[in-house]
Amino acid sequence: MENILFDFLAKYISLSEEEKKALVSLDIFRAFKKGTVLLEEGQRSNDGYFVLKGCLRTFYIVDGNEKTTAFYTEMEGLTPHCVLSKQPSEYYIACVEDSILTVSDPSMEETIFEEFPRFETLCRILSEELLAKSQLSLDQFKTFSPEERYLDLVEKRPDLLQRVPQHQLASFIGITPQSLSRLRARIVDKKQ
Repeated sequence: MENILFDFLAKYISLSEEEKKALVSLDIFRAFKKGTVLLEEGQRSNDGYFVLKGCLRTFYIVDGNEKTTAFYTEMEGLTPHCVLSKQPSEYYIACVEDSILTVSDPSMEETIFEEFPRFETLCRILSEELLAKSQLSLDQFKTFSPEERYLDLVEKRPDLLQRVPQHQLASFIGITPQSLSRLRARIVDKKQ
């Protein structure tokens, strides 16, 4: 498991053996089954997640309906807002698939940053990338039609079409499952 993380980190910095051992000693690697809810609305948490294998989903429950806001797959990280705000969570995080994650909290990060300051720089770079990606995603959701959102998903994250149930995909692009079926049929008709 740790080699998956080390290979990812190598794209940004080269790790010494001492740094690798320090990361492994934190005991941050966890396996979760499909359907596991990692965080519920109203719950407090200090845990941040990084997906080594699998898929996580964030969602709200509005008027009894799940509203999916994001999917996190391999080599993507997620720090719930409640970790930063110290307030109860406003949303849920669940495993869409069996998943292998790193799970850490701010005290672990502080310890590793003190011992190895380069990790703080790395985390800043990764946070900036995530922020830019999130802003673009939000802008596209506001400006794209449902069909454009679906086509963008097909182009940029085609793996999700096979990994995620249709009702969750529909919720993610802001339509009902029935509307997604009709949209897909329309796209197929256009190609013929």
